[in-house]
Amino acid sequence: MALSQVTLAAHADPRPASMDSIEAWQQSTSVRLDADGSLSDVLALASGDVWAVGQQEIWDVWKNRGTIRHWNGDSWSEVPVRDATTAGNLRGIAAASPNDVWAVGDGRDGLPYLAHGGITGFDRVRADGLRAGDWLGGISAEPGRVVAVGSGTSRDPAKGNAVAGLIVTGQNGRWTVQETADQGALYAVSAGFAVGDTGTRPLIVHRSGDAWKTMKVPDIPGGYLRDVQVDSAKRALAVGGVYHGPDDVEPLVLSWNGKRWQRIELPGTDSRLYGVTGDGKGRYWISGYDPSHAAKPFMLRCEKDDCAIIRGGAARGRNSVRLQAVTYLAGKGAVWAVGHAVDATDRYTDVVESFGPREPLPADS
Repeated sequence: MALSQVTLAAHADPRPASMDSIEAWQQSTSVRLDADGSLSDVLALASGDVWAVGQQEIWDVWKNRGTIRHWNGDSWSEVPVRDATTAGNLRGIAAASPNDVWAVGDGRDGLPYLAHGGITGFDRVRADGLRAGDWLGGISAEPGRVVAVGSGTSRDPAKGNAVAGLIVTGQNGRWTVQETADQGALYAVSAGFAVGDTGTRPLIVHRSGDAWKTMKVPDIPGGYLRDVQVDSAKRALAVGGVYHGPDDVEPLVLSWNGKRWQRIELPGTDSRLYGVTGDGKGRYWISGYDPSHAAKPFMLRCEKDDCAIIRGGAARGRNSVRLQAVTYLAGKGAVWAVGHAVDATDRYTDVVESFGPREPLPADS
């Protein structure tokens, strides 16, 4: 199935004039998961090599299962996972190379699920030190090293049943499980930075040698972080929100300049922010959901700590659209965001939203 289903108009709330003429929402389509399917993460290695993970049959406890999908430039296909225990919800995807791809999520046996493979299929990998009740949601990969993050009951007997962030590292065939000094959970990891929350405030840890150290962040009661994009040791962006109550969540973006994290002022919106990607040159795109315009795909576009809201058009049969993750297609100047749409009967349909230049741009312009 080619990306050619629906062309959507886009408009923007207050935004720099330079954005008006170069970017637009382009296409809305679907991977065509089984009924009640949703995509949790997406990763583009090239315009013809895109990976996505998620789950199908969300509401059926017996049929619910994780799925790995691959885009070859023309169509999406399901990549098999060679494991009799099967995966539940898969939340994260990362790759060190086209044939060194990792996925992370839940196992149907109650243990966290790690899978490794490529276009021909994936095999489950069992990491030493994980136990029932542990949870993993984010993953990053580089040649010779994979890092997954999540949460679990502290391994330190002195902490009792306290929940701590977990960092699971695989290197040279050996696995180590470390925990954060602070109570809390980690949700995403990128290039040695992992983000989450303590339960009451944002949490960011950074790898220093073999240790992970808590970084100083702005004191934001109720703050949490769900994704991070690292361009270099001197430039990164973390996204999440500030919880004030069940229906009162304020979006949160923190920027790293190599010395400190600082909060970015955002356009007025009650949006929920889930994923972030970048072009490596200081431009970022943040995916999410805006309850005040629930049927319209939502994204923030940020450059030099200046962010603008960009919305796609509403499509028939979609009461709400949540974009859980986003990836940048190098050489295309475009981004793809994935998630799900919900109709009037609360049925889920996975979505892939394409956003990019109105006119062709030079590679990585």
